Amino acid sequence: MRILIPLIFISLSFGSCRKDPIIEPIFPPEPVDTTDSYFPTLPGTPFDYENEDYAPHILNDPNLAHLFDLVDKNQITDEGATLGRVLFYDKNLSANNTISCGSCHHQDKAFADGLAFSPGFEGGLTGRNSMPIVNAQLNNSLFWDGRATNAVHQSLMPIQDAVEMGMELPLLENKLSQIDYYKPLFEAAFGDTTITSLKISLALGQFVSSIKSYRSKYDQGFATNFSNFTAEELLGKDVFFDGEFTCFQCHFSENFGGLTTDVTGLDSISVDMGAYNVTGDLADVGAFRSVSLRNIELTGPYMHDGRFETLEEVVDFYATGKKQHANLDFRLTSDYVTGGHPLFFDFSNEEKDALIAFMKTLTDWDMVADPKFSDPFPE
Repeated sequence: MRILIPLIFISLSFGSCRKDPIIEPIFPPEPVDTTDSYFPTLPGTPFDYENEDYAPHILNDPNLAHLFDLVDKNQITDEGATLGRVLFYDKNLSANNTISCGSCHHQDKAFADGLAFSPGFEGGLTGRNSMPIVNAQLNNSLFWDGRATNAVHQSLMPIQDAVEMGMELPLLENKLSQIDYYKPLFEAAFGDTTITSLKISLALGQFVSSIKSYRSKYDQGFATNFSNFTAEELLGKDVFFDGEFTCFQCHFSENFGGLTTDVTGLDSISVDMGAYNVTGDLADVGAFRSVSLRNIELTGPYMHDGRFETLEEVVDFYATGKKQHANLDFRLTSDYVTGGHPLFFDFSNEEKDALIAFMKTLTDWDMVADPKFSDPFPE
């Protein structure tokens, strides 16, 4: 049965506030690529997106409960997520047909990029590291600075960005209307073939929201008191949840991420103003989201500017490398006050190795190999 997606529930703001340099988008965009070789390969029966749900310990996490109340506003359907998957990987969404959303969010990297900064449609670099987009529904804001409230709100920003994809929305609508494979996809998802920016954002939001990570070794062990863990992984789990080291204070939910933007002491004086560019609040200078640690072994380099190549470097930073900052998060201070003295941790080598081993239990190898999240276009 085809389920039509209600449009009246979603109200979008398409403005964004970026640190990237502003350049003029290509006008008009390059003609669409309609060669026979560039055509999505889709299953005869759509993949099942709408019936997949998080594991019970995630659904029952009180830290995340308020987020699930928002999910039904853009209900995931098989047809809508299928359309979103094609849009996500289609390079026709960029002004010169060279970049797709999937160009900066690779499935084998848990939908991160593997680069400190990502090249855009004309070769310019983004101002920040491409964040992994897994479990978007379990975040109350997206992007490093939290400027988007959900996956629908987020979806059109990179497309319009002058560095990333360089498209204006009216031109995008017209461009996609010329591509034959979109007509049946939009009709299946929305009941007619009319292409609008709102429908594009809803479909992209559905696909991104369907990318759920909940089948890691940690998730499998949750119900059995982690009987599947090695001794080293169990030690790492204790280190992570031990209040002395504060890991769990910032990455506190079963999504292993925070719900606020915070200053972690990367720099004494902020070069990138972070969430301040969104809120205008001086308390947000240098503040960035505490990202989910799920699949963290696949999503390097780390931090908003990709300054750390390895998890070992990240752990060393939190142990001994934090710098004084006027907005340093109180949980990372020795006196437990915002802007206080950085708190340093005396990790033993054994504890450090164990902590990293535990973080690797959060990798969802099923998700990174699931064909329904893969690129439908030929190489």
